[in-house]
Amino acid sequence: MDRPLRYRRILLKLSGEALLGERSHGIDAGIVGRLSDEIREIHGMGVELALVVGGGNIYRGGEAAAAGMDRVAADHMGMLATLMNALALQDALENREVVTRVLSALEIRQVAEPFIRRRALRHLEKGRVVILAAGTGNPYFTTDSAAALRAMEVKAEVLLKATKVDGVYTADPVKEPSATLLKRVGYLEALERGLRVMDSTAISLCMDNQLPIVVFNIRVPGNIQRIVLGEDVGSIVSG
Repeated sequence: MDRPLRYRRILLKLSGEALLGERSHGIDAGIVGRLSDEIREIHGMGVELALVVGGGNIYRGGEAAAAGMDRVAADHMGMLATLMNALALQDALENREVVTRVLSALEIRQVAEPFIRRRALRHLEKGRVVILAAGTGNPYFTTDSAAALRAMEVKAEVLLKATKVDGVYTADPVKEPSATLLKRVGYLEALERGLRVMDSTAISLCMDNQLPIVVFNIRVPGNIQRIVLGEDVGSIVSG
C-alpha cells in the first residue's frame, strides 16, 4: 500500500551552491542529475512541485554591489544567473521525462514564460514541475524572499529550504562544532536570535501567513521524499 503524503504541494528552495558539488564555480552535472532523479521520484508520487533556485554558484549580486557596482544592476545580473540554473534543471528533468515549465520574473520569452500566478497554478494542476526563476524581479530582494512570496502565491503547503547542514543550529556548525541542532523553532525565535534560517523578510512573510518552513540537508539522498511522507527530517520553523 502506498504511504500517505503529508504534503501534496510544496515549494522547494534550492540555493545556487546546491548545484556546485565539489566545484568552486558553475554547475555540477552530476549533482543536477541526482537532484532531478529525486524530484522525478516525488513528482511520480503525486506531489505538485514548484522550485525557486538561486544563482550564487554563478554570480552574487550582493558581493558585486559591495565591491562598488550599482546595486540594482548587480541584482539584475544575479537574477539572470538564477535563470541559467533554472534552464539547467529543466533540461535535466525533461531528459528524465518530467514535464517542466520555467517561469521568469524577468521577461525573456525566448527561454522562459513570464511569471503569471494563474499560469503557474495551472501548470501545477496539470502535473508539471514549475521552476521559478529571476527571484521577485526586483532588486534588493533575495531568492529566499522570492521563495516565501512564490510559496504563498502558488498555495504551497510548506516551504522546503535546502541547505548543506541538517537543519537549524544555534550557530554555524561549520565554525562552531558545539552548535546544537534545533528540531522545532518559532518564527519569532528565529528572528530574535538571528538564526540562519532564511533572511528576515522571508521569515516574516511566512510568519504572517503561517507557512511552515522545513530546513534540511539536501546532500542526503532521499530527504525530500522523507519530508513529503511526514518523516522527522531537519528542522521545522513554524508558529
